[in-house]
Parts: sequence; structure tokens; C-alpha cells
Amino acid sequence: MTILAIVLLAVVALAPLALALGRLRATRGRRDSALSIQRAQLAELDRDVAEGRIGQAEYATAKLEVQRRLLATAEIADPRARPGSVLPLVAALVLVPALGAGLYMIDGHPSMPAAPLSARVAAETKDNQQAEALIAKLRDKLAGMDQTSDVARQGYLLLGNAEDSIGHLQKAAEAWHKALAIRFDPGLGALTAEAMTRLEGRVSDESQALFRRALKEAPADAPWRDLAEQRLAEAAKQ
Repeated sequence: MTILAIVLLAVVALAPLALALGRLRATRGRRDSALSIQRAQLAELDRDVAEGRIGQAEYATAKLEVQRRLLATAEIADPRARPGSVLPLVAALVLVPALGAGLYMIDGHPSMPAAPLSARVAAETKDNQQAEALIAKLRDKLAGMDQTSDVARQGYLLLGNAEDSIGHLQKAAEAWHKALAIRFDPGLGALTAEAMTRLEGRVSDESQALFRRALKEAPADAPWRDLAEQRLAEAAKQ
């Protein structure tokens, strides 16, 4: 059943290609298109003379010219499309479903049971516990460092990123604040201001100050500029 489903999905996905092939075969050539246009011109001339928009002399001259073009167009031989031009498309229609089914038969495991939710939750909980243990060790090391050193700044950056990765946004913002106190960085300033805004549900005065300084010191192509300007615009409306 799984293989059949794969084949059916492939057929559905390639259906537009099959329709395009059908339209390709039904497409009129240059000769047929020109003949259709010229016949339409004759019909329009007939309507014009019937409604009095052109005189009989003008009608006769124009009709003669269109008929002359009709005769010339009728002698044009359209080059026939080469049969091989659509072969790659036809091959794709046949081979893609077949290859998909073949690859699944080689490497697919339809009988493999899905991982139960309880096992995934347990694994995630274990990962979070390990992360929190590492974060606690990092905090202890940072406490004994010179709080003005670049090493401490890198440590607080790492700490903030680690706290953010497990959903501790408040602790992440606090760690980033300490890194900013050692040396300001526009990107980190904007990141910290955004974290504070999300925590407080509004753009506070402190967040505004961080956004403004970040915008002032950042390069013109900083990817977070639009967000910072949007937050300042929101603050102006508060």
C-alpha cells in the first residue's frame, strides 16, 4: 500500500507536466496562426463596409491585400517538431514514479513503528536537564572571573544563548545585559532589547535606548534594522 501511495503521489505531482505535453501537441503552427488572423481581418473588413465605416473602394483594396497575404501564407510550410523533443518529458513521467517506488523498496522501512510521544518527551527532558547542569557550571565559572574581561563577556554571551535555547528568556536577557555592560555590540543590543520587549509585552524606555544605540552604531545593512525601527515606531504610539 505504501508503494502504491508513493506512485499515486508522483503521478499527481507530474500531472501538470502531462497536461503541458498535451497542449504542446495541440499547439498550432505559425502558418495556422497567420491564416486565422488574416481571416479575422477579412471578417472585420466585411463588418466595416456593412456599417459604412469605409467606402467600397477602400474595402476592395484592403480585401485584395488581405487575400494576397492569405495566398502567400497558405504556401508556407511549417517545420514539424522533431519526435525526440518530447522524449525527455515522457521519460520523466514514467521514470520518476518508478524510481521513487524502487528507492523506497531498497531503503524504505514501512514496518518501522513511530517513536512514542512519551519517549520523545523523556529524551527532551533529559537534554534540558543536561543543559541546565552545564549552565550551572558555566555560571559558577563566571562568578569567579574578572567581570570586565573579554573572556567574561564571551562567557555571558554563551550563557545567554544557552538559556535562550531552553526557553529561559528572562535569564538569557540578564546574561546578555552583563555582556553588553562589558562591551556594547549593536547586534547584541538589538537582541537584548527584543528579548526585553517580548518579556514585558511592550517597548520599555530601556529597550528603546538599546534599540536607538544599536541603530546608531550598526552598519546600514544590519539585518535587524527593520525590526528595531518597527519597535521604536510602536513605542511612539504607546
